[in-house]
Amino acid sequence: MSFADTLRTALEGVRSHRLRSVLTMLGILIGIAAVILTVGLGQGAQQEVRAQIDKLGSNLLIVSPGSTTSTAGVRGGRGSASTLTTADAAALATPGVAPDIAGVAAVSTTSQALVAGTTNWTTSVVGTTPSWADVRARTTSSGRFLAQEDVDQARPVVVLGSETATELFAGRSAVGQTVSLNGSTFTVIGVLDAIGSSTSANEDDQAVVPQTAYATRVAGSSTRASVSSIYLEATSQETLSAAYQEAQALLLTRHGVTAAAADFTLSSQQSLLETATSTDRTLTILLAGVAGISLLVGGIGVMNIMLVSVTERVREIGLRKALGATPAAVRRQFLVEASSLGAAGGVLGLCLALLGALVLPHLLDQPVTVSPVAAGGAVAVALAIGVVAGVYPAGRAARLAPIDALRNE
Repeated sequence: MSFADTLRTALEGVRSHRLRSVLTMLGILIGIAAVILTVGLGQGAQQEVRAQIDKLGSNLLIVSPGSTTSTAGVRGGRGSASTLTTADAAALATPGVAPDIAGVAAVSTTSQALVAGTTNWTTSVVGTTPSWADVRARTTSSGRFLAQEDVDQARPVVVLGSETATELFAGRSAVGQTVSLNGSTFTVIGVLDAIGSSTSANEDDQAVVPQTAYATRVAGSSTRASVSSIYLEATSQETLSAAYQEAQALLLTRHGVTAAAADFTLSSQQSLLETATSTDRTLTILLAGVAGISLLVGGIGVMNIMLVSVTERVREIGLRKALGATPAAVRRQFLVEASSLGAAGGVLGLCLALLGALVLPHLLDQPVTVSPVAAGGAVAVALAIGVVAGVYPAGRAARLAPIDALRNE
């Protein structure tokens, strides 16, 4: 009996019991779709987190101040101290001191109300230098960014985020307009491209001013030399670790402290990414495990159906063996039936998962990523489940003695 004849006979057996076959495939279908969608949701969440981290800039290191302790012994949180200064940023930017650091941008931030005519909007005001645009990988959609002359001369100019510009000028061109900030008049020289929110803030809702203008017109006299954080850009992804070591060693030396008593913290994109995705990864593994159990249940369903099929077709099996069918041919027929049920359930489950990947993002506001490897692997797993589930029933059918099978009523 050729394989084509075996396949035709097996498919006829599946087709002759349509309802039973559909119910059998349903278990595998749901399991495969659940696994693909669960993994896809996890991968989509991790990619979204990575995109949020990447909005901070490429190959980025962030230096934050340490914590404070009041005279009463009350300890503030990380970042509450004023241990970072513009001098620290200048030292990190000195050529030859940290060769693996390509760019340095000191940042001072506060929340202030901007007023344009009769409109006001409270936003994050950032005092920084021209290097901020390169380090943070930001560009302007109109106008220009800060120039070194703006910093040297402490010019009252401002670059607005796209959302800030929209709130203040309601669709009108913001470049060339003036806004009032902390009692001083600033001229808008540019509007940043929109990039959305990052893990820490809305990157489109901010006002960027020269660091010197921030110190004289926005900050208090006692905090003019302090900065909120320092952004460092490594020369490449490969030198990120070296840049980390260079920055840490330099700041420890400048501040005269040891690593155990450091009055600053240094974090990288990789550490932020690992922290942000750890929960997503754990949840994905948990849900994939639950979905895997449903696949196991589907495999048990295939085995049960095949055992029922063997029981119902005892006389047919006996007649075929009496006419010369070998045990191998009978075994092959039932294995093909089981594997065809598994493969069909896998393909239909894949189709359901692809449909879900198109619909779920609109319902959950969460991306779903279905990789070709996961899709192909799911179909292969479904086929394997069918084969494994059919081994025992096929062996049982092959062992039936013709005379016993023909005598069965």
